[in-house]
Amino acid sequence: MKNSYQSRHAVLMIIIALTSLCDLSQAAVPTVDGVPPPELLKWEKGLRQAGASRAEISHFVEFLREQSPADLKEVQEYLQGAPPNIFATYLRGVRQETSEWAPKPVFPAAMPARSCEDLRDISIPNATIEIITVDASDGSCRIMVSVTHPPASDHVKVFIALPTKAWNGRFRGTGGSGFLGGSERNLRSPLAQGYATGATDTGHEGDNGSFALNANGRLNWQEIRDNAYLGIHDMTVVGKTLTEAFYGKAPRYSYFVGASTGGRQGLMEAQRYPDDYDGIVAACPSISWHRMVPAAFWAQEVMLRSHNFVPKSKLDAVTVAAVTSCDGLDGVVDGVIDDPNRCRYDPRGLIGTKVGDSIFTEADADVVRKVWEGPRGHDGKFLWYGPSRGADLSAVAGTSGASLIGKPFSVSLEYIQYFLIANPHWDWTSLAPGDFELLFDQSIEEYGAVIGTDDPDLASFRDRGGKIIIYHGLADELVPAQGTVEYYRRVLQRMGGPQQTAQFARLFLLPGVDHALVGAGPSPPGITDAIIDWVENGKAPERIIAELADTNGKTIRTRPLFPYPQVAKYKGRGSTDDARNFVGFTPAQSELGQ
Repeated sequence: MKNSYQSRHAVLMIIIALTSLCDLSQAAVPTVDGVPPPELLKWEKGLRQAGASRAEISHFVEFLREQSPADLKEVQEYLQGAPPNIFATYLRGVRQETSEWAPKPVFPAAMPARSCEDLRDISIPNATIEIITVDASDGSCRIMVSVTHPPASDHVKVFIALPTKAWNGRFRGTGGSGFLGGSERNLRSPLAQGYATGATDTGHEGDNGSFALNANGRLNWQEIRDNAYLGIHDMTVVGKTLTEAFYGKAPRYSYFVGASTGGRQGLMEAQRYPDDYDGIVAACPSISWHRMVPAAFWAQEVMLRSHNFVPKSKLDAVTVAAVTSCDGLDGVVDGVIDDPNRCRYDPRGLIGTKVGDSIFTEADADVVRKVWEGPRGHDGKFLWYGPSRGADLSAVAGTSGASLIGKPFSVSLEYIQYFLIANPHWDWTSLAPGDFELLFDQSIEEYGAVIGTDDPDLASFRDRGGKIIIYHGLADELVPAQGTVEYYRRVLQRMGGPQQTAQFARLFLLPGVDHALVGAGPSPPGITDAIIDWVENGKAPERIIAELADTNGKTIRTRPLFPYPQVAKYKGRGSTDDARNFVGFTPAQSELGQ
């Protein structure tokens, strides 16, 4: 981890680590190499004050132990500068993730048909079973498989976990975040709910973009393809094969659930391998990768050209001002911009305001306006979307140091270094005027077909009965939700319009929710329950109830989410914290934004 993305990636990964809620230890929090005991005790206190259980604290410690020294340092830096409610935010995300019900088994009393060790006899094309173990903590059968793609010498690691008791008859694939293809750690929560489940590293270790270059400094196209789409398909094929061999019957249903890169991976499965899954949940998906990732570098380009690196305090101030200005546009004042497309707050309104020890200037306002606007070409042509008003701008417009310098979104920086320029030592501050647009165009030409994940033709997935739920926070600071809206609109056009598309794919937008699926707005627990109900019982989600909890885990607000383009509209009476007082409403086309 090197900067703002991985800091937010740490949010997601800590949440993932905490979703495995089996009590590993009854003892006090142990030491962690690289973390001073007073600092660890401070974190423990923060978790306890936020209401963390002993198991949640234990898993937080396990997460820290699994980090590399560099990653651990980044986690420390992030937590040192994080707001006081950071652990409450983590726990809220954790508990939302773990709130889904364990689904009812589709095969009554399903038991293994062979021993875990006997799986060594299973032959899978181009795959080698490397490790088979029985997990002492839960009795599950754990298999690590290496997959290659001749004549290449790549190695995709696939991790499969099979419950020896109470298999629910389903297979569940998991995804990754950033450049991280996935993690064996992701298996714990699905396994605890009775799934046979899989994860993969998609051909490389770590969460940076260095795998894109081989030892000779040339593009490593095989590993790029592994990361883009092959690795997840490999995981699915291996996982289903071993599941059938272990239980003597194939899984009745297969699901993929992922967020960020995991969301992109799920939609790539629907686009390239429509037979792999019956149901897909894609949260804040990083689709249109070839546009979205270089576009996230735009904020640094703007500040570099203007010689004005704006501090986080000013970025935070202008975000607060935007939320205050546009909060009530939906008729409800709740600290959330319900539809950022309708927010027209002009940052020039903050000029002359004292922020900390400095004054918000016209130059600051110009930077913020251009960041919100999103990248443009030399002729003003639209290239891609910027973060919406209400999102944390420091994610892409980060700065550091006493004499401020830019701190780019690391996935964007590494993508340019390794994938586009093929020089890991490239100094981004040497970027000349016009270079950004050239790099953006290069990304589209070289990587659109490989990792873009923006094909709207989902006919094959639809025709075999597949279902998709996409959901995205409108305050996403890393992956602009408008990009997902743009993709879904193209799906509507390609697949025959709203009614036909709604038969198999639906999009839900979450006001006030960020990339980690938390924020000032409510988030929906139990999305996986909704996809199961749709696939197995034919009940399409007409609305999903989102919840907002306080630091003690008590629900303080509920709000209905309706399939796009519907929005929740207040009836005008009753508590605005009660979902029952809202109805679905379809805005006029002119109000839907770009």
